[in-house]
Amino acid sequence: MTRVISYNVNGVRSALNKDLDQWMKASKPDVLCLQEIKANQDQIDEKRFEDLGYSCFWYSAQKKGYSGTAILTKEKPNHVEYGMGNPLYDDEGRIIRADYNDFSLMSVYMPSGSSGDLRQEFKIQFLKDFYDYISELKKEFPKLLIVGDYNICHHAIDIHNPLRNKKTSGFLPEERQWLSDFIDLGFIDTFRFFNEEPHQYSWWSYRAGARAKNLGWRIDYQMATQELESHLKRADILSKAVHSDHCPILLDLEF
Repeated sequence: MTRVISYNVNGVRSALNKDLDQWMKASKPDVLCLQEIKANQDQIDEKRFEDLGYSCFWYSAQKKGYSGTAILTKEKPNHVEYGMGNPLYDDEGRIIRADYNDFSLMSVYMPSGSSGDLRQEFKIQFLKDFYDYISELKKEFPKLLIVGDYNICHHAIDIHNPLRNKKTSGFLPEERQWLSDFIDLGFIDTFRFFNEEPHQYSWWSYRAGARAKNLGWRIDYQMATQELESHLKRADILSKAVHSDHCPILLDLEF
């Protein structure tokens, strides 16, 4: 069994201060994909991960304390690819991919548009460019798993108040349509493959006790190509982990 966990940690140093490594010891991911690491490699106490048997691959943003992705893995990958060949996004460390014998795995931190119109435009451009990039990439890597913070809720079931949020970045009609189109490229939303229950979220605002009231959004995904369908065994949202305003999402695969 191969266990992949994806986690927007909202700062890996902060998460380590809350014993992220001890949580990893208990949850036993074979691969942990991180988003929003908000640190350069020389600022991270890497030994705490290496002591648990992980090789660490960091992709930091050029701007300090911002964005960035990582893959921590027990099995050494055949190859690690940093970025998608577009400095606009690669300077923000938004995509890192590890290729194994059985499949390829990408950790992605898609832009948020919540800070204003300029970033929303940047987000929409990213979505278009990412769609084109993945359309080509999946020809080369048919067994592809794209995990991370997509910053989009897909359906009304994925957000606590769909009516009030229908004009909010992350739940705009064009973003939701993009996610439908992306899935139509040949992807499976692995959590929904196993679970159709409502009130299942992966992010909560820090405001107004949203997490305690479970007023959340499901914006973190593990999207698997249809070629991986027979290998999918279990998916879950690990909402009890509280190192971040997000929680981890889990996928078990069997090869």
